[in-house]
Amino acid sequence: MMSDSGVSERFREALQLAEEGIALMRQNLRRRHVGESEEQIADRLDAWLRDRPMDAPGRVVDGSFP
Repeated sequence: MMSDSGVSERFREALQLAEEGIALMRQNLRRRHVGESEEQIADRLDAWLRDRPMDAPGRVVDGSFP
């Protein structure tokens, strides 16, 4: 079993990777839409984050508890 510090470190790494992925997508959107303002790019990034497909196929779970 992994120690609490090991779990914490892995979680920090996962968050860092997520932040880096978002930063890369922001750069990608800037290259694709050169003439757009930062607000427009932010709107596109928000839409991308909300509308991403599921990472794995399967049954959608609403997250509520009985």
